[in-house]
Amino acid sequence: MHIIIMHAFSNAYICTLSSADSFETMLKSLLGYQSGSGVGMTESMIRKKVYEGAINKTLENNFPLLLQLVEELVDKWASYPKSQHTPLCAHLLGLAMKAVTQLAMGSRFGDEAEIIRFRKNHEAIWSEIGKGYLDGSLEKSSSRKARYESALAEMESVLKSVAKQRSGQGSMCIWAVHFLSVSEAVQERLYHELVEVLGEEPVTLEKIPQLRYCQQVLNETVRTAKLTPMAARLQEVEGKVDQHVIPKETLVIYALGVVLQDADTWSLPYRFNPDRFADESVMKSFSLLGFSGSQACPELRFAYTVAAVLLSTLVRRLRLHRVEGQVVEARYALVTTPKDDTWITVSKRN
Repeated sequence: MHIIIMHAFSNAYICTLSSADSFETMLKSLLGYQSGSGVGMTESMIRKKVYEGAINKTLENNFPLLLQLVEELVDKWASYPKSQHTPLCAHLLGLAMKAVTQLAMGSRFGDEAEIIRFRKNHEAIWSEIGKGYLDGSLEKSSSRKARYESALAEMESVLKSVAKQRSGQGSMCIWAVHFLSVSEAVQERLYHELVEVLGEEPVTLEKIPQLRYCQQVLNETVRTAKLTPMAARLQEVEGKVDQHVIPKETLVIYALGVVLQDADTWSLPYRFNPDRFADESVMKSFSLLGFSGSQACPELRFAYTVAAVLLSTLVRRLRLHRVEGQVVEARYALVTTPKDDTWITVSKRN
């Protein structure tokens, strides 16, 4: 079995790796791969529909709890003096952890100690998935491997459903708030849309689709941050790219990070500009990459919903300000996060 890395929207390039590669093994585990299972496209689509239904039901049944968690965080930020630096990673990854655990697994995770324990185990696992497998360093460190295996043993039953959701939604929230803090015009335009659509009422699940500029802000956050620098899927039937044959059950990795900032596809690709997503052709390109429409994974809707609730609550109450002199660098793994914590200051609107 080989891994094939593909560049979409332009000439493909192919890179094959050994079938024993631990990175391939890890990705197949996350994708639920079983050799010779014979799972076809129809069954995969059925599984996706079931998963989508479960996530939609979770959001519908627990939306008041999600809103409460966001309002608690915004209340906390509103109590800070304007000069206080607020660490986005610490606060928003914490919000993401609370949202996933409490919405998906109930009152057990209302206990702060349980959340902290879960978060430590999650971070130990996810950091190794994102780095240790990529560079092979996990196999070279017995202490890191022991910690990873211990954390995995505690979380094995919930790793797939929680780790991907928490990392994606936490990072989306971090980057969205960061970009708004350095883009005052975008922040103010978003504020006016929120007031126009929501007034002073809390956001609802039914109102979120009406927040079109908010959706553009989140789409541009995903693109500019290269939130998901790569995607993987198993080739369900034999295929072909140019002269290259892709055998059935080959693990295919798409270099999304390259495509998301490809100058042939995006004008001024390094600039944060939500207006680009008002163009239908741009949305079509984005959809083909799996970030919207029928191609999007179910976890993405959960992440977009959490981020929309956060921004609709936060931006209507507070102004977000950049910290002068701060340089934010990205760390690329399965999900892109800031290399170090990112800081902002806030001030009340009224």
